Amino acid sequence: MVETAASGLELVVLGAGPAYTDREGATGAAYLLSRDGVTVLLDLGQGSFPALAREIEPSLLDGIFISHLHPDHFIDLVPLRHYLRFQFDPPRRVNVHAPAGLADRLDALHAEPGFAATSLRLERLREGPVSLGALEVTARLVTHTAESYAFRVSTGAGTPGLVYSGDCGRADDLRSLLLPGDVLLVEVSFGPGPVPPGVHHLAGPEIGALAGEMGVSRVLLTHLQMGFDPASTIKSVEDRFGGPVELVEPGFRTIV
Repeated sequence: MVETAASGLELVVLGAGPAYTDREGATGAAYLLSRDGVTVLLDLGQGSFPALAREIEPSLLDGIFISHLHPDHFIDLVPLRHYLRFQFDPPRRVNVHAPAGLADRLDALHAEPGFAATSLRLERLREGPVSLGALEVTARLVTHTAESYAFRVSTGAGTPGLVYSGDCGRADDLRSLLLPGDVLLVEVSFGPGPVPPGVHHLAGPEIGALAGEMGVSRVLLTHLQMGFDPASTIKSVEDRFGGPVELVEPGFRTIV
């Protein structure tokens, strides 16, 4: 663990749940990050749009970054699209950076070609940095679907930031994004483990080992599957990391 001064980057967890859960209020993945008037959103899973709308005027987002095309990470782009289309005259639009094929999936839900494009300005996501005013968002491919990304959000190259795993089947895939002092926001779908063979998700022990080796400042766990004990999950990371570990829920906020 490396202690470092906060970057001034604010994180608000809007949703932190997996694809299904019995935890009431555990809406799908959605993480809001802001600094100096620039605000980006990482994923927008099921049920998370109301929390987004309570936190910020959604049309003012500087960018949305979708990690991969599983519905628990993007499906609330549908209510966002409706909001932007029908709440304003003229309609408004926001930039959405996503893997290939997002527009086709959203259009197919309504059997309406061009459904997404009416309010979502879709940008093809690729590896590398995207600068948005005070923030830089860097994407890297990770093991999960055919095209899945993790993200690093910071105020510029070499400065402390936050690394978000998306859904990820190999902890080592995150190494190229992590710098000493970063905060690691990471899926821990299978709690203290083990992860079933052939399933591309993470468990606590490998997260803890990576965090310790890379000198991150904190670990924030998310996306815990139904049936896994939170306390045991946290301990499985702490045992190999030695630094602060928390399981985040909707409404969690911090400065990283």
